Amino acid sequence: MAEKTAEPTPFKAEIRRLLDILIHSLYSDREIFLRELVSNASDALNRLRFEMLTNRDVLDPDAPLEIRITADKDARTLTITDTGIGMTADELRTNLGTIAQSGAREFIQAAEEGTADLADMIGQFGVGFYSSFMVAEEVRVVSRSYRPDAEAAAWISTGGDTFTVEPAGQETRGTTIEIKLKEDAADFADEWRLGQIVRRHANFVAFPIYVGAGEEPANQRTALWRQSARDLDEDAYHEFFKQMTLESEPPLAYTHVVTDAPVQLYAVLFVPPSTERAMFSLRKEDGLTLYARKVLIQEYTKDLLPEYLRFLQGVVDSEDIPLNVSREMVQATPMMQKLKKVLTGRAVGMLNDLAKDAEVYAAFWERFGHFVKEGIATDMAERESLYPLLRFTTTKSDGALRSLNDYVGALKPGQKKIYYILGDDPRSLARSPHLDYFREHGYEVILLGDLIDSFMVMGVPAYEGFDLVNVAAADLDLPGDAEKEAEQPEDAPAGEAVAGLIERIKAVLGDRVGDVRTTKRLSGSIARLVDPEGAMGQEMQRVYKMMERDFEAPRKVLEINPKHPTVASLAAKPEGDPLADALIEQIYENALLIEGLHPDPAGMIPRIEELMKAALN
Repeated sequence: MAEKTAEPTPFKAEIRRLLDILIHSLYSDREIFLRELVSNASDALNRLRFEMLTNRDVLDPDAPLEIRITADKDARTLTITDTGIGMTADELRTNLGTIAQSGAREFIQAAEEGTADLADMIGQFGVGFYSSFMVAEEVRVVSRSYRPDAEAAAWISTGGDTFTVEPAGQETRGTTIEIKLKEDAADFADEWRLGQIVRRHANFVAFPIYVGAGEEPANQRTALWRQSARDLDEDAYHEFFKQMTLESEPPLAYTHVVTDAPVQLYAVLFVPPSTERAMFSLRKEDGLTLYARKVLIQEYTKDLLPEYLRFLQGVVDSEDIPLNVSREMVQATPMMQKLKKVLTGRAVGMLNDLAKDAEVYAAFWERFGHFVKEGIATDMAERESLYPLLRFTTTKSDGALRSLNDYVGALKPGQKKIYYILGDDPRSLARSPHLDYFREHGYEVILLGDLIDSFMVMGVPAYEGFDLVNVAAADLDLPGDAEKEAEQPEDAPAGEAVAGLIERIKAVLGDRVGDVRTTKRLSGSIARLVDPEGAMGQEMQRVYKMMERDFEAPRKVLEINPKHPTVASLAAKPEGDPLADALIEQIYENALLIEGLHPDPAGMIPRIEELMKAALN
């Protein structure tokens, strides 16, 4: 009979090439061979369990569904046994001697091009079994099918050009893989290390995995994310987070996700306590841990959440991800986009729930607020869902955080805009001359002092029907009666003196400014700098500056406050007074400094000392 032959059978050409790649290209990642063999054993057990739902006429129907791993250090052997569905001799030839053509081609192409992490791809192209040859001098697979009348058979190969299939004497159902380890892989006969590998890669496989003679499973089996949230308390989630990360502090928030549509999904997401990972944290990169049916697929999966939510940690498990799909194929599938959409929605919902506790959310905002701003700046499709998460300090908040809802709820009667100001730091913003009118008339202004705010604010053109406008804009329509006030005529003699001062300022500053003019928008401040008409907005100017783009800022317009005592005194100074010229320079450079535009603040010191000396004399 065909099943009795022990004649060597040649491997197909692509399997020979595949074995060569696996044996020589993944030396540093060899422990993943055990992950793949356990995954295959788990799949065999799952298939048997499914078969037994409708068919009890199977070999050893009462045998426990389990995986056993034993090792012999002296003999340098490793054995993995399962009580799963098993294989006949013909199935051994088909399953272990051939491979899906497309899967082989794609794996070999990715390996030769160096475009992917092969350790992540093994098993996902259906090549997981062959990874055993990374550590094996010889592999012997003994299997007996679940069919009662089937006979046991053995598949044997040294990883060369051929394999053999021969009868075997196994009485029980399932598959046993016997590996004769290479000398440089002898450490895989250490049971302590085998247990560590099982806990790392297969801790949540649904079937017990026994290592050595022990009767306690090495794997945890009960995946928290697959349990009902009703059966878990906060301590359970916190303990799981600490086990997963080795962080000493509990997470700031968590959410448990279980859905059947539009995609079948189990997940637990956490907001970590800090942006900095603990010294001994198990999580070394951003990304969620991805499982397919509780078998680890990828430790750091960066495609399940948008980039701006990369600070979140957690576990995702889906029945809809096939075990034999490559990482690249997972990324490209519509299913992955569905997972991402569901997870993003639940993540944002978790943050909105967190925001209900002002004290805890203030801690979150201090550590992670820039990620929310990044999302608004980069995600055009979802940015509006992030608006409620924004927090700011304002001219009226006394350092406390306020939301856009808080701002809109406190609008003055007739106010139709939301006002903000951009700057480099809170102290400079608090002293900005652009705030004069708004402080004087009781209008609240949002203070934006982070580098990313220039990007973020362009993603919030309006909120609840109120446009966001920059108080530093030269063409800003002021609220209230400001425009009527601006139309009031100046006292004629004072106006003439100020007109002369403007010409004097132009002469002193030359082409460093685009123009000099008076303004009624200042009260306590002497002067301010604004953009000329038609110039690029301040937001884009700051963005170009931060991105170091080839961009030349427009020459600013210096606006002076004609009612300020210093301006009046300066206007009265005689022509040619050197002190007046020094004061003009200082007024201009003060305005540069407050706008964050001064190229050399320390260069002002000699002039300031000169003015101090003049004041004392």
